[in-house]
Amino acid sequence: MMLPLQMRDLALRLLAHENAAGKTSEPTEFAAFGVCLRLRQPLIALAGLAGFRSLLARALTLARAEAPSLNAVQIAADGSLQGLDGLRAQVDTDEAGETGIILITQLLGLLVRVVGEAMTLQLVTSEILPDSKFVSKGGIPMGFEAILNEVDDLQSVSARLEGLAGQYPPVAEALMSISGNVLNTATVLAVVAAVKSPKPN
Repeated sequence: MMLPLQMRDLALRLLAHENAAGKTSEPTEFAAFGVCLRLRQPLIALAGLAGFRSLLARALTLARAEAPSLNAVQIAADGSLQGLDGLRAQVDTDEAGETGIILITQLLGLLVRVVGEAMTLQLVTSEILPDSKFVSKGGIPMGFEAILNEVDDLQSVSARLEGLAGQYPPVAEALMSISGNVLNTATVLAVVAAVKSPKPN
């Protein structure tokens, strides 16, 4: 799972790219509108309009706790953000950048919880940062690091099932069989990640 600082770093990169691409000359807070707009269609395709609006509404609620100026922002029926003019009237230059970062960080955090890290990074790279390579501090591309985290989780599940087999003799054989299958899946997944993972430059 991506750490909060990694999430914030990704938000910073998305906002910087939005500004650098010439999509907006506004401060980072307003570039956040552009990032949300770029993610809107793929997320609607993934979760439906109601699902996207719900996700964005939650992100906005969480962000408002840290950046009250976002109270001026509303979500339209089509899932777009509105209230840019009201927002402009409330923020100064110092507030502008931080507010946009907070909003996008919250949205990314919710996305990771809902669809997982690998899918979140795939959405981000395909829609906004197609030329970026996300590499963790350990040198493993973040998407593949997420796969390795799943390997760890599967190995833990296998161990827990094996422990349960000892506690419930009537179903011990079935539990041991399932445990073995889960462990085999974890092993195959680890091999795939090791073989297919692109080497960082």
